[in-house]
Amino acid sequence: MADKGFFMLDKNERLLLSSDDLRRAITRIAHEILERNKGADDLVIVGLHTRGVPLAERLANIIGSLEGTTPPVGKLDISLYRDDFAGRAKSVIKPTELPSAIEERIVILVDDVLYTGRSIRAAMDALTDFGRARSIQLAVLVDRGHREVPIRPDYIGKNIPTSRDEAVSVKLKEIDNFNAVTLTPHKKPDRNVPNVTDDKERTS
Repeated sequence: MADKGFFMLDKNERLLLSSDDLRRAITRIAHEILERNKGADDLVIVGLHTRGVPLAERLANIIGSLEGTTPPVGKLDISLYRDDFAGRAKSVIKPTELPSAIEERIVILVDDVLYTGRSIRAAMDALTDFGRARSIQLAVLVDRGHREVPIRPDYIGKNIPTSRDEAVSVKLKEIDNFNAVTLTPHKKPDRNVPNVTDDKERTS
């Protein structure tokens, strides 16, 4: 069902990218990475938790199928590096795992949605604790605008103009059992329900 891209949208939810759209966008990014870096040598693909990780793994597998060599994939948790960490309720720290030293390597940082840019700034701060990369390049599936810091992606699956009162949700089969990108207006908070921090992909 999910492979065919059939799933039920919630009320007011609009489909932006189907499963096939995601596949084509990720494949195009993989080709662009190889073209820019003249192959896969010295590449390390690092995904931001949560949905940046399966995206990084997909990119690495596509690059491997094209080049015959699959670049190593890492996982990065940025919770402790966020400038709003102290105010985030019950933040769960996920494992950071880098497959090799990043000294003099080309690090492709992968995230699902680029919004304010604060998560990416935190990710670059986190990477410096593991060494000095030759370069850090940013690949995102969706760029929704509204930057608050001077961050610009090198590779973009889709530019999607949004308003600040809309939520972009990326769904991936590895986590959500289907692939899609959707847009939903933010609901007005219910005063009887405790406030819950939005998912990172909606606020990063």
